Formats: sequence, structure tokens, C-alpha cells
Amino acid sequence: MKKLFALLSVLVFASMLLAACGTPAPVATEAPAAAEAPAATEAPAVATEAPAAEQVTITIESWRNDDLAIWEDQIIPAFEAKNPNINVVFAPSAPAEYNGVLNTKLEGGTAGDLITCRPFDASLSLYDKGYLASLNDLSGMENFGDVAKSAWITDDGSNVFCVPMASVIHGFFYNKDIFDKYGIQEPATREEFFAALETLKSNGETAIVMGTADQWESATMGFQNIGPVYWKGEEGRKALIDGSGKYTDAAYVQTWTDLKDLAPYLPEGYQAVKYPDSQSLFTLGKGAIYPTGSWEISQFEKDATFNLGIFPPYVENAGDTCYISDHTDIAIGMNAATAHPEEAKTFLSWVASDEFAKLYANALPGFFPLSNAQVTLDDPLANEFLSWRQTCESTIRNSYQILSRGEPNLENELWRVSAAVMNESLTPEQAAQEIQDGLDSWYQP
Repeated sequence: MKKLFALLSVLVFASMLLAACGTPAPVATEAPAAAEAPAATEAPAVATEAPAAEQVTITIESWRNDDLAIWEDQIIPAFEAKNPNINVVFAPSAPAEYNGVLNTKLEGGTAGDLITCRPFDASLSLYDKGYLASLNDLSGMENFGDVAKSAWITDDGSNVFCVPMASVIHGFFYNKDIFDKYGIQEPATREEFFAALETLKSNGETAIVMGTADQWESATMGFQNIGPVYWKGEEGRKALIDGSGKYTDAAYVQTWTDLKDLAPYLPEGYQAVKYPDSQSLFTLGKGAIYPTGSWEISQFEKDATFNLGIFPPYVENAGDTCYISDHTDIAIGMNAATAHPEEAKTFLSWVASDEFAKLYANALPGFFPLSNAQVTLDDPLANEFLSWRQTCESTIRNSYQILSRGEPNLENELWRVSAAVMNESLTPEQAAQEIQDGLDSWYQP
């Protein structure tokens, strides 16, 4: 019995030894997994990939579908090079459809983070509806003056809601070869201007290329081009808004008188000449002077077979202050409902920078920075247009802010009466009275 007990004791002891010896086995097989080098080195890899996971894409709504390649190839790469965590997508609509498409997207909550802004009432309406954010505190807005911001600010001046991007400048293109042929110098005064027209006409040339069939040319490229010198730019424009000035004032009657006086120098049958016809006549060398603006640069440089020149709107007398319509045309704002406000503001601040001003102005000759950046342009004609800001006072078209909100619509009425004056079916005085009567019928300063 004692032997049996001893035997059992030995067996139990042995089994305990075996169990004790076997304990490390699971630990040994699990240890490599717990201390595996790959697992230890993978943790930092996750940390270094974190910025990629934080990348944000912001989208720009625009009507400038012609500019898609410029944005994709030049503008966006320049921004992303400095802001690698922000991807930008330029997603334009067709120009004629933009307002409707944008409003539908905004109402449905599907609009992009950034909204390209048309001037004045269209964008003001978006702000009033809460679709555009106030940008008063945006870094870079200090680079813009009152005229630049005037198209994207509330009536009381308390909130600016888009960053101004570009304007277009009015003036006159001319055929240098024809001028040289007759020894004509660029006219600076009204007297010199009409003397040049008379010289051209007496030599069988079409002096001024412009038609009245589309009407808007008469107002935009005629009335708003030569008129600011008479109504003293911003002084006169603001006087119309506050009621201290009227379209029956001498400054406006004189502007329409100048348009009437252009009629003998226009192309034969000018009443039927449309805007594309005028462009073609000029680039084909069939007219000496073309009243228009900087937006024509690219096409004219491509199509004209002669040396192009430009000169600013004439003044009444030598030494007078010159005025140019430096018209606010395009800006960009922030969708108030964007999910990425900080990234959107980063982009908008860059749009307000000198770097963007230079880049945009050279990518689109004739569309000029609205900031106070000193920009030298690669295109000689664009650079010459831009230089006028240093010698002339800038203003904008006087029908665009506030005054075209009612009916009859002031802008459309200016088209009608300016064409009628050039067609000699209205006198300058009649045009002035009709415009003021129409404005008085609905507008109270």
C-alpha cells in the first residue's frame, strides 16, 4: 500500500513538473506576435498618413466656362502648391444658365463652397437670402477700395460679401496703320477727337465702327464710355443715387449730344449693324476707331491684320481730369452653408493677394485686378489699358447700382434712348427727359 501511494505521489509530482515545463510554450508562441517588428513600425505609418486623410475638396461655381482650362492649368495648381491639403474643383455652368442653375443648387443645398459673383443686384439678392457669407473680416479685403467693392456690398455699406476679382476698362481701339497714313495722333480732347473723325471721313474712311441694331452698344460702348468725363465719374454716379443729380442735368445732355454728333462718321447703314458685325468690320480694317473696352483684346489681337492701338476717353479741354469706366465685372464669395468655411476662406484670402492678381490678369488679358496690387502685365495692350488707372479717375457704369431695380429698367432704357439719339429719332434733351421720367416713376432716393 505504501509502495502504491509512493508511486502515485511520484506520478502526480511528475505531472506537475510537466505542466510547469509546458507553461512557457504558449507564451513563447505568442511572444513574437506581441513583439513583432512589423506591428511596431506600422503605428508611425498610420500617423504619417493622417494629413492625407484630412484633405478637403472645395468646389467653385461659375459662369465662366470659357476659362475652364485657365483655372485647371494655371490658377488652381498655383493655389494647391501652397495649400496641399486643399483640393479645388472649378465647376462652371453655361453663362446664360448660371443664375438659374446656381439658385436651384443653393435652394437644394447642393451648391459649391465658393460662388462666382456677378456685379450688384444678382449677388446682393443671394446675400439677402442668406446664401452668401459676409466677408468683412476676411484677411486681404483691405487690399480693395470702395469702387472695387461697390458691386458686392450692401446698400448701407455694412457688409461686403464677395472678393472682387476683375474689372474691364472702357476706351477706344484704333487702326494704327490708318492713323499713320493720314498723320493722325491719338486724340486727347473732344476737339481733337472730332477733328480726327473729320479727317478720316474726308479721306473716304469709316471713322467710327459702331452699330445701333443691338442697342446695348450705344449705351455700354458709347454713353458709358464717353460720359464719365462729363458727370465727373463717381461724383455724378452717386449724385444720381442720392437724388442730388438728375439725368436731365447738362452733363448727361452733353453726353447724348456727343453720341448724336458721332452719327455722320458711322458705317453706312449703321442702324442695321450688330455687335458681331462691328467687330468684323474693325478687324478687317474697314473702320479706323472702335469704341469698346478691354474685353476685346484677345479676339482683336488674334483677328486684326494691322497694328492695334488704344486711347482713353477724351476730355473736354486739355489738362482736365480724365475719367475711365473701370467697370466691376466679376468676384467670388463663400457659400454660407459650406461644410469647409476655413478652407474656403483660405482660398478667398489668396484671391485677394497680389499673387492672384498678377496670375489672373495675365491669364485673361483685358480683365484687370480690382485690388491695389501693382501688376505689370505681359500683354502690351492690356498693360496700357491698366496704366490709365494711374492717370485717370475710375468709376463704374452709372446704371448698375440700385437704379436698375425697378420698371422701367434704367439699363434697358439707356440702351433704347442712346440708340435712338444716334439714329436721330430722339434729341439729346428728349432722351434725358425720358430717362429721368422713367426713373422718377419708381425710384425715391
